[in-house]
Amino acid sequence: MNETKKIRFRLGVVFALTTVYMLAEFIGGIITNSLALLADAGHMLGDITALGMSFFATWIVLRPACPEKTFGYYRTEILVAMTNGMLLIGVAVFIIHEAIGRFYSPREVMAPLMIIIASGGLIINLIGMVVLRSSIKHNLTVKGAFLHIIGDTLGSVGAISAGFIIYFFKFYYADLIISFIIAILITISAINLVKESTNILLEGTPKHIDINEIKDTLLSFPEIKKVHELHVWSISLQRVALSIHVVSDHPESQEVLCKVDKTLRERFNIHHLTIQVEPSGFPEKRCDF
Repeated sequence: MNETKKIRFRLGVVFALTTVYMLAEFIGGIITNSLALLADAGHMLGDITALGMSFFATWIVLRPACPEKTFGYYRTEILVAMTNGMLLIGVAVFIIHEAIGRFYSPREVMAPLMIIIASGGLIINLIGMVVLRSSIKHNLTVKGAFLHIIGDTLGSVGAISAGFIIYFFKFYYADLIISFIIAILITISAINLVKESTNILLEGTPKHIDINEIKDTLLSFPEIKKVHELHVWSISLQRVALSIHVVSDHPESQEVLCKVDKTLRERFNIHHLTIQVEPSGFPEKRCDF
């Protein structure tokens, strides 16, 4: 089973567990009158959507490249990750709106049942985190789903905490305060996910790549006089591409090509390469990097 199929299986397991417990939390939130539980159920609904889209993305990226899509469908996972981020922000806004609406008239909450239901949600979320944890470094879509689950975990912990505070101190505002804090944390994670996805979609330089270091390394070779048209971008989270023009008067251009190729692969871990070796004075009207 390759990595993509493993990821798809893990997403399927978490999707099933989350769907079942989302329904339980939604019903429990209505029965107990807890906004924290309803917020967590709403966030789980976002999780289900995110997991479903992520599952779809792991299927479609396996489709082969074609003349119309020469890079294949790898960017699907980035589009799904961005959608997940926007969905998270929407959930957070809804939670904040509901918390503000209840602030002037806090409702009585059935704390014991609230604690039991939230504890079950916490267990489901922890299982989901364990299942997906090993895949977040390989797939931005899974990272988005994982962030959803982290948000849910925080929601469950918050709901449990609010339940105990309400049970012992009858402080019903705890339900609203915890919900508001969770919404802020969800928003921060979502914004980071959207920013990372946007950078990839705009073909920005990956964070771990230093363009100047690449340029200085290649110019340190005596055979190379100049580099220009240097571009580095991400096809997906784990697939980085580079294109570059190298100016060299070395009689063996193939030797220069092999040296540049080896350096970029071994030192910078970039494997999708387009390298053009040019002699001095090669006609160009392009701006240097």
